[in-house]
Amino acid sequence: MKEAAQRGNEKMEVMTFGSANGKEYGLNDTGRPVVNFDIKTRRTLRAPDGDDTKTGNENAAKAKHCFDIGNLDLFYGDFQALKNVNMGIEQGEVTAFIGPSGCGKSTLIKTLNRMNDLVEGCRVTGDVELFGENIYGAIDVNLLRKRVGMVFQKPNPFPLSVYDNIAFGPRTHGVRSRYELDKIVETSLRDTAIWDEVKDRLKKPALDLSGGQQQRLCIARALAVSPEVILLDEPTSALDPVSTGKIEELLLTLRGKYSIIIVTHNMQQAARISDKTAFFLLGEAIEYNDTETMFAMPKDKRTEDYITGRFG
Repeated sequence: MKEAAQRGNEKMEVMTFGSANGKEYGLNDTGRPVVNFDIKTRRTLRAPDGDDTKTGNENAAKAKHCFDIGNLDLFYGDFQALKNVNMGIEQGEVTAFIGPSGCGKSTLIKTLNRMNDLVEGCRVTGDVELFGENIYGAIDVNLLRKRVGMVFQKPNPFPLSVYDNIAFGPRTHGVRSRYELDKIVETSLRDTAIWDEVKDRLKKPALDLSGGQQQRLCIARALAVSPEVILLDEPTSALDPVSTGKIEELLLTLRGKYSIIIVTHNMQQAARISDKTAFFLLGEAIEYNDTETMFAMPKDKRTEDYITGRFG
């Protein structure tokens, strides 16, 4: 999206493709990265100094990432679960994490909104940045988990009504207006394609819904607080094929509006819905590439062995 910014008294065009903390990140009309572009004033607050092309390319690439992960190691006590993970996860795309059980993919996804903080003895080293902000620095963890929503393997609606499940997050973050809550509930349920199924049951217990409906309700609950990223840890593994298909269709409709990261054991699912795929083995990110390329021409023999069923 092109925006007009000021360079002194001269207007310039800025192609924006990422935002955080009231700033947007993009490229100006000369192709140079603009890394602190104020949304309200349309002024460039800082551009990289000098003509270092490599640095400029790195900043431009980072601007397209929701997460940048560098030299990440994670330990549970003496056991190392993640080993030197490095990757940039694209904004507005679906990224799939695949690999055999115990390879570290679920551990990584729980690191991205610090769910692993709740595990005793967990220790993290390295860098994890959300739109350029270190999530292990001086950040409000509750705000982080608002920005980075989580949906788990097994549907886990609260023992409340359908309405109160969706309204729970907004209320926690200070929304009190009934009009605003009604609007959030309806929008979230429409965005997850479940509104028509539950609009006459909003006051009924959410636990009365089917498993597939409960999982879509949990996704709607995550959307209700307007996250930037949605994490899904094997969200369809406990569902029947029809419900699985509905969840996959839903994720495809949400792509672009949100950045989506999904852990899956189902390689066909990764091939159907993801733009990029990362293959993990024994805590290492073995290969990370466009999904079509990885499945057609994997670069690493271990990736090829896994996706062709030789192990896993």
